[in-house]
Amino acid sequence: MEELKGRSALVVGASSGIGRATLVALAANGMRVLGVARSADRLERIAREAPGEARAMAADATRADTIADAMERADPDLVVITLGARPRMASLDEQTWESFSEVWNSDVHATFHVCQAALRRPLRAGSTVVIVSSGAAIGGSPLSGGYAGAKRMQWLLAGYAQGISDRRRLGVRFVALLPKQLIVGTTTGEAAAAAYAAQAGITEAAFMERFGTPLAPEGVADAIIRIARGQAGRDATALAVTGSGIEAL
Repeated sequence: MEELKGRSALVVGASSGIGRATLVALAANGMRVLGVARSADRLERIAREAPGEARAMAADATRADTIADAMERADPDLVVITLGARPRMASLDEQTWESFSEVWNSDVHATFHVCQAALRRPLRAGSTVVIVSSGAAIGGSPLSGGYAGAKRMQWLLAGYAQGISDRRRLGVRFVALLPKQLIVGTTTGEAAAAAYAAQAGITEAAFMERFGTPLAPEGVADAIIRIARGQAGRDATALAVTGSGIEAL
């Protein structure tokens, strides 16, 4: 997918953070974008203010029928999964099973349905599905319950789906994109920075300085565009992104 202009995109989890930045960036690059999220008012405002053609679909992306409907409406060449439940920041012994498993019931649940829909439909040959995971899938995240395991599962789902696409010769590409540092300007990033800084006995600013060049939602959106254009990791099912750019995994 070298040229994005005039093509269609579906962004799942488009009402804030990376999802919002991705919807705006894709619309600015000439794609027809359908954004899905639960927050109707906020999502409609984002779509309305986007610099291009964007529509809003307020719905629960963890439902299979929502994803099927969104696929039908968007008929996408690019699908981006960016939704993310905000994990409870607490040690293991302070978690409940409900808080520990929340990200599985949100992020993994939606990713499961999107991957199935992309394969069953199937998407057109040359289409791309980008699953935004997390660097926590590599090194763990002991203060966020089941978050790291859920993000690892999203990574694995990209590989599972790619294997099916290859065996069936569908020509659909699946890629997990892992931001390897906390993302500035997001509620999840800020909550994690506060929790881990407190654990280390340092300020949040000092903790974030450990990552070097900051990574904002717009930086992740730019990486997604490069993947969609075939400019990064053409044969990879997993890539990392930092404030310095895209890395191979």
